[in-house]
Amino acid sequence: MTDAPDRERFEARDETGALAGLVTYQLTGAIIAYTHTEVDPAFEGRGVGSTLARAVMDDARARGRTVVPICPFLADWLDRHPEYADIVARSTRRIR
Repeated sequence: MTDAPDRERFEARDETGALAGLVTYQLTGAIIAYTHTEVDPAFEGRGVGSTLARAVMDDARARGRTVVPICPFLADWLDRHPEYADIVARSTRRIR
């Protein structure tokens, strides 16, 4: 996974360099809002989305950022991974 800050997204590529998936974001200071997760149909069912989710969350933690999970996929993934709760900004409402 690589950060492409000029495109405001993290990208996952296969060994040939083909784009397998991405997570878009908006960064404001130490707050990063993950806005969308997308997996290329050719790579669906291979865990690309989950791999991206873990990678962007680990990156946020390493950089001392607070995560705002706007993307429904990432919000659902975080519900199953409470080990990241300490860096997630949660409200009482879910954005759907």
